[in-house]
Amino acid sequence: MAHTYEELIEKQRAADQAHARVEALRDKYGPPAHSPWPEHQSEVYETAWRAWRELARDVQEAVTAFAKEQGTARNQVEEEVKKAVRHSEPGTAG
Repeated sequence: MAHTYEELIEKQRAADQAHARVEALRDKYGPPAHSPWPEHQSEVYETAWRAWRELARDVQEAVTAFAKEQGTARNQVEEEVKKAVRHSEPGTAG
């Protein structure tokens, strides 16, 4: 599947937002090792964690495909995408 650079940025942004959600839940609930989370909290956290992992996997697959299509080093594309996300506002590509 062909991906555009803008699609890579949007995918990375979504993965970053999902990761931030996981971190926020971890901060809110505290470390589970010190006090086990109630079932509801565990379910919410696990759902958020799975969503983040799936989005991160999708980004990795898309970056790999894009780099191959462009004849570019995969790590270079990944670095450029992450930099673009850090320096752009939602809805823009850079």
